[in-house]
Amino acid sequence: MHKIRTYNQISVKGLERLPREGYEVASEIATPDAIMLRSHKLSADDIPASVRAVGRAGAGVNNIPLEDCTKRGIPVFNAPGANANAVKELVLCAMLLGSRGILDGLDYARALDASSDAGEMNKLLEKEKKRFKGNELAGRTLGVVGLGAIGSLVAKTALMMGMKVLGYDPALSVDAAWRLPSEVKKMEHLSALFAKSDFVSLHLPVLDSTRGLINADALRDFKKDAVLLNFSRAEIVDTPSVVDALAAGTIRQYVCDFPHPLTVGVKGVVAMPHIGASTDEAEDNCAIMIAEQLKDFLQNGNITNSVNFPGLSLERSGSARLAITNFNVPKMLGSITNILADADLNVVDMLNKSRGDIAYNLIDLDSVPSSEAIAALSEIEGVINVRVI
Repeated sequence: MHKIRTYNQISVKGLERLPREGYEVASEIATPDAIMLRSHKLSADDIPASVRAVGRAGAGVNNIPLEDCTKRGIPVFNAPGANANAVKELVLCAMLLGSRGILDGLDYARALDASSDAGEMNKLLEKEKKRFKGNELAGRTLGVVGLGAIGSLVAKTALMMGMKVLGYDPALSVDAAWRLPSEVKKMEHLSALFAKSDFVSLHLPVLDSTRGLINADALRDFKKDAVLLNFSRAEIVDTPSVVDALAAGTIRQYVCDFPHPLTVGVKGVVAMPHIGASTDEAEDNCAIMIAEQLKDFLQNGNITNSVNFPGLSLERSGSARLAITNFNVPKMLGSITNILADADLNVVDMLNKSRGDIAYNLIDLDSVPSSEAIAALSEIEGVINVRVI
């Protein structure tokens, strides 16, 4: 029986992927095998020694102590792309809000005198509506920074709306490149993208290289009256710099999913309460993806969509499987196979991959290893954990 502790409210459709005959899922489990969460801020002290994996039902993992998990040999899974459509739709909404006088018009309409004569109100509206005139998206240029699952969808939708699309992503993967429409013009330099874009949409993870990416220097490269859209992470943008740029007229609007004390009441800021992935469909998709990934890891040792471990999947063969995590140092694989040979354990199949300082091994054996053999493997210097599946 595998035990999974949940934080936050996880979609029932995801939890249904964990059959009751093999899984105990609850918010109060003292010694879980895995943790499943959404936005809960997880500290290292929240992770019991029993935990083998952590699953984040969403894309970002800045609420999880990654470095600590990696040192302890705990893979952290996320659900890239599961909420992509939800975020894409809100970005489209943000572009419309940034190009038309929708919000000001709504405020004006709400303040109308309900006791007025309908005919007189119509005359007033015809007179005043020019105050809320805007521009169409068709023919405008959108710069997309980050061309992963969400960014590529945003780019594709913008093209369908008749926009020109520029893209920038120095870490573009092969899979992402295949998803990207050929009409997207790839830019070599961010400054060139900023200078040519009427809208700039950010779709990046928080890394040392992206934290505060949109700062005063970057904003000076923006096209005058451009609209900045941030539906990725608050930390990508240096908020004081954006407020200064709005005051100076460098950019026209900042539409984001991250309210900040400095932006409250600031003209030109439209801040939503982090609702990019807040749809029933996105929550279902994220929970389903994470449940399936945790299940495959706990039952088979396979790793899909881990942010700190190598991706690795091996069809099962033999009578038992070993899952071994170790530091990525020389001669480790030889030490492991020597102990298996000394224990007269025949390897049927195996796969080994590394990522940074971590290496992960799946080894299928033709017989079940003894407790002595497992102890010997665990005692190898550099081995973090050993699991028999």
